[in-house]
Amino acid sequence: MPEVSILIPVYNEENTVLNTLKKVVSLRNKLTVEIIIVNDGSTDQTLKILESNKNLYDQLINFEKNQGKGKSIIEGLKNANKDYIFFQDADLEYDPKELIKFVRFVSKYNADLIMGSRFTASDRSVLFFWHMLGNKFITFFFNLINNTTFTDIYCCHCLFKRENLNYKYLRINSWGQQAEILTYLVSKSQKIFETSVKYVGRDYKQGKKIRYHHVFEVIFVIFFTRLKVIFSKK
Repeated sequence: MPEVSILIPVYNEENTVLNTLKKVVSLRNKLTVEIIIVNDGSTDQTLKILESNKNLYDQLINFEKNQGKGKSIIEGLKNANKDYIFFQDADLEYDPKELIKFVRFVSKYNADLIMGSRFTASDRSVLFFWHMLGNKFITFFFNLINNTTFTDIYCCHCLFKRENLNYKYLRINSWGQQAEILTYLVSKSQKIFETSVKYVGRDYKQGKKIRYHHVFEVIFVIFFTRLKVIFSKK
């Protein structure tokens, strides 16, 4: 069974972070996992909760000021030690137990990259129409540029070989970073899979942060990261 570093970026998630960690740590009953939390300058009680529950993770990285989810991911990658990386948000929109299904692809096919998809699941919450439209547009553009057939490139859940991503190449600290990471990964990965994941979305009152202008950022990131891959072979 592959060993996995689970990276959990956290920003102002006092209502969900503890339950998230309890679900993540329960994975140790079936998998060998390293749990890395990056607190991105939370201004609520998130840090206090984390410091009071040190038994639920292996590493806690704390930013004094908010620097963006992308910066949190980079810092997590720097400190990860296992062969595979898995992203997990702290808001419980995604169930950490899905990782077990992802690991099976590695065990059975020696997969390099497994992406989740909210749109192929039989059970999921109904998305905002404009969010779904924006997601489909950027996924289509990503597939066109990278010659892939993903259905949901902005699903949080993603498992990949750590050796296939050099965090030193990452330049995006904002929401567009996932497109940057995935562009590098598909250029290095031979065996790529996609699997459905259950999704229970939040609304803006509950803390959802995505906005319409992020679509334009992602398109820019996909295009120029692909150019860098082509001309630099990174």
